[in-house]
Amino acid sequence: MPENIINLLKKGTYANYADKYRQANLVFLPPDAELVATGDIHGHQHNFEKIIRFADLQNNPNRHLLLQEIIHGGPVDEEGGCLSYKLLFDAVEHKLRFPDQVHIIMANHDTTFINNGQVIKNGKEMNRSMRLAIDREFQENSHDIKTAITQFFFSQPLAVQCPNRIWLSHSLPADRYLDSFDKGIFFRELKFEDTAMPGSAYFLTWGRRHSQQTLDKMAEMLDVDIFILGHQRQQAGFSLAGDNLIIIASDHNHGCLLPINLSQSYTIQQLQDSIVPLASIA
Repeated sequence: MPENIINLLKKGTYANYADKYRQANLVFLPPDAELVATGDIHGHQHNFEKIIRFADLQNNPNRHLLLQEIIHGGPVDEEGGCLSYKLLFDAVEHKLRFPDQVHIIMANHDTTFINNGQVIKNGKEMNRSMRLAIDREFQENSHDIKTAITQFFFSQPLAVQCPNRIWLSHSLPADRYLDSFDKGIFFRELKFEDTAMPGSAYFLTWGRRHSQQTLDKMAEMLDVDIFILGHQRQQAGFSLAGDNLIIIASDHNHGCLLPINLSQSYTIQQLQDSIVPLASIA
């Protein structure tokens, strides 16, 4: 029922803001915990189910799960419309089941939906594709569904900061926008214009191919040592994209996840050695 979906998304929006570890637009995780970090999911239901099984939050109350980029990919309807909003609903349900353990951070496809912009994936404009699929399924209720999705995306935190000096966000500002980026975005109320060009939430979620100089400047700015990001395609599932950067992807058969003990310090090589291929999860 559309009313149930709208209610689910409203509860998810509230849960994002009420997360006990959230301060403004950051999630600060505790030291006596574990984190399962994932990359872009893009509608990949099978990988999402593997991630949920691996995290096993029910039996691990001190474990946290980071999710990102749920939408735009995966199954399509008879008209070719993107059905990844169904996986978004599943992710929101998981957030509600474990409201202080599941953290879904803002990604560039989310900001595109918020602003009703365009984003091309595999030659297809995904935002229009998903919106039309929502229109076909929910008909006269589609406007309310899309509004509730927008509000949920807007309520998401921007990043997760770990006590062992690891930072996780969808991306970081591109080199050419670094001087325009305002780190105050993490510590104040988010505004709609922050998610559109030239807003700092937009810069944060859209940057690619960062130079080591930018990574070092961002590490100093945020007082962290290592970045774990998504956003950039990874055919092998992950890459070391700098002296202090790992990029992971969870949206294909070579996707992966990264378990992190938050009470332990890591080198970048130790983190790489900890990566778990999703194909290895039964």
